[in-house]
Amino acid sequence: MLKLKFRKLHQTVVDNVNPARIIHFLFQEAVIGADDMRALQKVKDDPQQQCRELMALLHASEHPQAFIQLYAAIKDESHLQFLVEYIDNESVIDLLQQRYISEPRGCVNMCFSEI
Repeated sequence: MLKLKFRKLHQTVVDNVNPARIIHFLFQEAVIGADDMRALQKVKDDPQQQCRELMALLHASEHPQAFIQLYAAIKDESHLQFLVEYIDNESVIDLLQQRYISEPRGCVNMCFSEI
């Protein structure tokens, strides 16, 4: 569910998150590897682009805790408390309904099996 919440909040994350601190945290927690970290450092002069690339990397990742660790990293940032509160308060049912509307028919079984 966190993956869906972060997808919905993509632009807010890109606009507000300092990717450098998040990247280091995710590397420390073994969510991203050294090669990923080096690639992300190449765009360090453009924090929004760096954040976009980080989010794309996480969405493509098969790491089972990618978004749990991203949430933990964001939660450590006091200036992002508004984002944490929004994530915490976003209804799972609302997300599933939005996903059902945007997905092809047959999502009901798939969506509810992911809970």
